[in-house]
Amino acid sequence: MKKYEAVFILDPRKVDDEGKAFAGQFEQLINGWGGTMVENVAMGRKTFAREIKKRKAGYYFDFVFEVDPAKEAMLRDEFRLDERVLRFLSIVYDRPEHVRSKLAIPEPVTTAAAAPAAADAE
Repeated sequence: MKKYEAVFILDPRKVDDEGKAFAGQFEQLINGWGGTMVENVAMGRKTFAREIKKRKAGYYFDFVFEVDPAKEAMLRDEFRLDERVLRFLSIVYDRPEHVRSKLAIPEPVTTAAAAPAAADAE
């Protein structure tokens, strides 16, 4: 199985709950194909620089998942004709494990790690 990242832009007029049902359906589809969902990030509503299909904004979702390469091709066919999807992009995920996504919630700084740095500064 390979790791993939897919970004979807959803049509706000076709989605009622800001895409939460779409995200649940996507996760069920991946799990049904024997894959695993690694990360699911709802990036919210964003305004486009240029209109897409006469729409000025859309809901962005970023999914990281593991699935067989043949199933990834089926994924493209599955959502190509979905009227809720304005655009989508699916790529092979090759980010190193120690590098976090800029969209992920930042890790809190622990006081134990901050204390030695403060002691060194004195």
